[in-house]
Amino acid sequence: MLLKEYRICMPLTVDEYKIGQLYMISKHSHEQSDRGEGVEVVQNEPFEDPHHGNGQFTEKRVYLNSKLPSWARAVVPKIFYVTEKAWNYYPYTITEYTCSFLPKFSIHIETKYEDNKGSNDSIFDSEAKDLEREVCFIDIACDEIPERYYKESEDPKHFKSEKTGRGQLREGWRDNHQPIMCSYKLVTVKFEVWGLQTRVEQFVHKVVRDILLIGHRQAFAWVDEWYDMTMDDVREYEKNMHEQTNIKVCNQHSSTVDDIEGHAQTSVCRLFKARCPPCGKQSWKPTCQPLEMRGPQPSVKTEPLPETVGKGSPLHPVFEWAVSVTWVFQIFPFFSGVTSWLTQDTESGILWGGTCQIARTNHKAA
Repeated sequence: MLLKEYRICMPLTVDEYKIGQLYMISKHSHEQSDRGEGVEVVQNEPFEDPHHGNGQFTEKRVYLNSKLPSWARAVVPKIFYVTEKAWNYYPYTITEYTCSFLPKFSIHIETKYEDNKGSNDSIFDSEAKDLEREVCFIDIACDEIPERYYKESEDPKHFKSEKTGRGQLREGWRDNHQPIMCSYKLVTVKFEVWGLQTRVEQFVHKVVRDILLIGHRQAFAWVDEWYDMTMDDVREYEKNMHEQTNIKVCNQHSSTVDDIEGHAQTSVCRLFKARCPPCGKQSWKPTCQPLEMRGPQPSVKTEPLPETVGKGSPLHPVFEWAVSVTWVFQIFPFFSGVTSWLTQDTESGILWGGTCQIARTNHKAA
């Protein structure tokens, strides 16, 4: 198990980011869901927890086939996905990632938001006693991102908001910018496979760090799109994006907005283990059935917050590489070759820019 705490400051307030985060996740997921793959929203509904109060529960499937190295696709199941379950009790969120093909792999993220510049060193103390962890500051303005994800319009050094006047952030902006908030994320990565655990867990953390940097940059760069939204507005936007995203995942031929909207009016897209009535066989296939032909729809119940879940917050599907390669390790016995590939720069173009201010803390129970 490898535990790290990430702190990402934003030129926003915690109340503002509540809207911005939901907008960013929905828009990004929709943009990533091309080639019939991406993020399918299985469930998104209100949820009440006796300890944390009212919140929102979401379950998503991140489809990863196209993100695997070419040499691994032949042996990976056609439908290969990671399940994301998130409990959003903003300003506190919990998220867990699991893979049905790799039970020994998991990511848990616990997030808290505060209106400060990352100065709270004990925000997780009550939940993380006796755990040694690294504290890594991520700068949305000055840390580099993978070249293939770079857009000047999403660069806080160049972007300036018309509605808020914020932007064009410079080095040291966190010291004097107002308003300012911080996302505190406690990330636990587990990959309990002998001989690979350390390298894989370190690799996944590198990818997670990139995801957090990209996602928070986008949330700020899109501020003019969501700044005037109410919670009802962003929930409606979220619902529409989820519907269109699910259709994109199921239908490789639906590539335009008109195609998507037209398809949505006449069919229901589903991706689950369905039994074919004529032959009785079972298969994993995306199915789009006309409304008048569809049978009873499978119901999905909201799951209570497991006692074992102690981490969370929505993440991005960009973390696909970290998850996809780990399952491959289970089926390829050539550990030395795989781990060698793991530590090299690959065609994915992933770069690990920026510097981390590291502080090791060993919290002992009182």
